[in-house]
Amino acid sequence: MSLTRVKEYFKKYNMEDQIIVLNESSATVAEAAHALHCEEKEIAKSMSFKLNDDSVIIIVTAGDAKIDNSKYKHEFQTKAKMLEFAEVEKLTGHEVGGVCPFAVNDNVTVYLDESLKRFEHVYPACGSHNSAIKLTLDELEKYSNFKKWIDVCKGWNENE
Repeated sequence: MSLTRVKEYFKKYNMEDQIIVLNESSATVAEAAHALHCEEKEIAKSMSFKLNDDSVIIIVTAGDAKIDNSKYKHEFQTKAKMLEFAEVEKLTGHEVGGVCPFAVNDNVTVYLDESLKRFEHVYPACGSHNSAIKLTLDELEKYSNFKKWIDVCKGWNENE
């Protein structure tokens, strides 16, 4: 189970006790916001994609953001292609509804989207459909081992 994997991962930072295990589903942005008593936009959703060379990436975005195909193509020189349901756990290390940027498979690269930068805290999943952790952006950067900040989303910025 990937929640166990994430708990083990956070042990090395003495953060495993910060993981919130819920009695209800947090698999969708709406469910997570309801369960965590926060706004949907504060949920840090992790979306998994496959690039042209078959490498796997996870992009962590704000809960109210949507992938902008033209921005994505500009960043990655390919059309956005999400992993198929059946591939997600095998390729990322986490089940659908619990995909997160922590304790991912070795070949997965994590990116953080600019849509998250407007929050003091965000709530990413922790490997299962009923777990999360509250992190500052500095903590998200540290624990996700992200490659870089990118701008590939739309729908969250009033100035767009």
